[in-house]
Amino acid sequence: MAADFIKTQNSFADGEVSKDFFTKDNLNGLSKLENMDVISGGGLRRRRGLETVTSISGSARLIPFSVSENENYVLVLTDGHLMMYSGSTRVRDILAPWQFDDVKKIQYAQRLDTMIFVHPDYQPYVLKKEDDRFVLTEFDFSRNETDMTINMPFMKFDDADGIKIFVTTNPAGNNYATLTTNKNFWTEDDVGSLILLLNNQWKITEYTSPTVVQAYTNQTFNLPGSAITEWYEAAFSKKRGWPCSITFHQDRLVFGGSRSWPSGVWMSQVGRHNNFNVGTGLDDEAIFLTLLSEQRQQICTIVSSDNLQILTNSGEWAISSKPLTPSVVDIKQHTSVGSVASRYLPPQKIEGSTVFISSTKKDIRELSLDALGENYNAKDLCTQAKHLMQEPIDLSYNEDTRQLFVVMNNGNMAVLNQNSALGISAWAQYKTDGKFISVATVDGITNVVVERENKFYLEKFSASALNDAGKYTFSYETEALPLRTSGHNAKMLRIRKISARVLNTKTLFINDIRTSLPNDIYDEAAAGYDGDISINLLGCQRNCVNAPWKISSSEQLPTTVLSISIYGYYTV
Repeated sequence: MAADFIKTQNSFADGEVSKDFFTKDNLNGLSKLENMDVISGGGLRRRRGLETVTSISGSARLIPFSVSENENYVLVLTDGHLMMYSGSTRVRDILAPWQFDDVKKIQYAQRLDTMIFVHPDYQPYVLKKEDDRFVLTEFDFSRNETDMTINMPFMKFDDADGIKIFVTTNPAGNNYATLTTNKNFWTEDDVGSLILLLNNQWKITEYTSPTVVQAYTNQTFNLPGSAITEWYEAAFSKKRGWPCSITFHQDRLVFGGSRSWPSGVWMSQVGRHNNFNVGTGLDDEAIFLTLLSEQRQQICTIVSSDNLQILTNSGEWAISSKPLTPSVVDIKQHTSVGSVASRYLPPQKIEGSTVFISSTKKDIRELSLDALGENYNAKDLCTQAKHLMQEPIDLSYNEDTRQLFVVMNNGNMAVLNQNSALGISAWAQYKTDGKFISVATVDGITNVVVERENKFYLEKFSASALNDAGKYTFSYETEALPLRTSGHNAKMLRIRKISARVLNTKTLFINDIRTSLPNDIYDEAAAGYDGDISINLLGCQRNCVNAPWKISSSEQLPTTVLSISIYGYYTV
């Protein structure tokens, strides 16, 4: 069968799709979309360029920190330093406890002008504004005003089961005691940690042997006549590890998981974020729970949304109680996708849903409630573009531009242009002369760390920048899907003409042939050409799996394409 045809594509709303989908008739997609964005009307526009903010000493991770409408910062975490930037101005360079290899696992939560950082191997730290300057200090649990005990959670760890403690006198004084266990248990990392014994809090002051330590309490006690079996350790310590994840929810500070208790969730008292004393179970007192299922649950991160979402290595849980009290904790597992545990990939809030990267690092999932608001589903946002998911290492969503930026381990970036109201869910790939390392969005500006020529820079995307960092050129390229007409795959194709409808355009190549544009548009003040441009072609295409058209340019000039039409003859 043979026929003449005219085929127009006036929407590219599905973005770049993998070869697995080349025979689908209902796609407004492309076989390649590089350094271009899908705009709100469904057309294509050359991506924004990058402006240099500053050079930095080494590889870094970015964290957004928005204190108020007019006070916004980018936090740059490097080896042993936390630097704060407002625009191109470095506001503070603060010594930080984390080595760079640890930075990838740091999680954080912000409330007003305070940000708390957690890492399983470090005591939490607090970045807070004091006297018009920011300081970084260790997070401290509050103390009880009557007896000065610390409001830290205590628990019985699995490896402490069967451990008995003999309490004997200590020559250091009445508030000291020697604690001896019935078998090896203590380590040097126990020094400085707390235990709950004889209804007192004890601080271990000295390690003597695997069975003997010295301890101090600020309360009176009587020596017991026998070994103690009911005793508890502080949930967090150098030995047991510290919280892995953090958020604020219903005015409670919430910690999720630790090195020694990966499935635990600890919630502070309401409005008293340093107090984790469960007390007698009153409505505003602290809460502790453990995720229970047939599979091992390691909490990767927690998210405060309509409900408290708990993302583990093997599933997605939610606590839907409103208000959340010790007596009312409605918790269940909704889906079984799983999240990445090896590093922190911060979930993003997009159009009321929580978007996260799956444990396989091949899926970008959208966690959202069903129409009844009872159950969550985890829709895959990159079903048609799996080939772009090359081990994600960072991500950020820009609400102003409706773009999700996902940095890949290979130095490229996958970018999702998302607008559900307009039916746009389009993946593209960004490349630069160098490697993208990290990304964060603050106040509508997307910032990136870029490695160029073995040096590192903080840069930002800018609509006024036509190249990268003032000197690095980049090209854009997009290619069509293989031709399908009237439900058929073409076997032989002869294209007579390709026409592009453009807007504010100063450069365009069609199938590597430069198109002719009016001379007056190249004036610097001119916006560019609006209208139709075309090229006439002769010849046949017999490998019809290849794209019938390509648009591209390496010139540092603006391009916007609204639609593409091809005219020709085909056989099936």
